[in-house]
Amino acid sequence: MSFQLGEFQQAIRQMPKEVYERLKTAVELGKWPDGKPLTDDQKATSLQAVMAWQAMHIDNPEHMNIGRDGEIVMKSKSELKRQYRDEEEIVRIDLNH
Repeated sequence: MSFQLGEFQQAIRQMPKEVYERLKTAVELGKWPDGKPLTDDQKATSLQAVMAWQAMHIDNPEHMNIGRDGEIVMKSKSELKRQYRDEEEIVRIDLNH
């Protein structure tokens, strides 16, 4: 399948989050939900689509992501601590006892 740049960007802009999540999981695992492995071309295209979707749709990236300008965004350890400091703690387990 061959896309022009404008067509690719439009397809990514309109891609539902559920499709993005499936592509992201497929890239992470190297296989489709049915267990069939991704080809090298599918991996490359899917990764490109995931990165483009993140750049267009995610305003507050995780520790490492692709920003809207196409640059890699990495948060420092202190930024991550500050981001998660106010979240409610679910459970804390002391493994020393």
